[in-house]
Amino acid sequence: MATSSRTSGRRPASTRKTTPSGRASGTRASTARRAAGSSSSTSTQPKTRVGQAQVIAERALLVPVGASLLVRDNLVSTVKGFATKYRTRDSLERELKRYERRGATARNRFERQVRRTRTRFERELRQRRSRVERTVQQNRRRFEREVRSVRKDIERQSDSLGTRVEKLVSSAQGRLSSVS
Repeated sequence: MATSSRTSGRRPASTRKTTPSGRASGTRASTARRAAGSSSSTSTQPKTRVGQAQVIAERALLVPVGASLLVRDNLVSTVKGFATKYRTRDSLERELKRYERRGATARNRFERQVRRTRTRFERELRQRRSRVERTVQQNRRRFEREVRSVRKDIERQSDSLGTRVEKLVSSAQGRLSSVS
């Protein structure tokens, strides 16, 4: 194969066909291709129902085949990666240490999170307990205060009632003694 002065995949200027307007025909063809590619894709769709059914059936077959080929390629690259990574005993041990460090880091992070959660829970529990104790004390003091107040009121009323009764009794005795 002879080498030529092709650098961009186009023909050299001396071998290009020119049109009456002076432009190269290759330029016009690429413009025509671009215009055809930018037009709606319905022109490439089959116009008959049989053609459409063929396209659908072909897609139904090609999609799973393409997907399985992608899975195969990914699996092969993964296996190759493992084969290179674990080729020697040293590299295997290095990877195992790396996994161990990562596991230890995850365990430590989890333990810290559990401790934080436990501390937060205990703090909230203490706060609730102290709030309940405070409320109980306040209610007890209020109740005792009201009981004392009611007792004093009853004592006052009983004292005043006692003096009234004594007055009534003495006035009744005085009237009875004046009548007899």
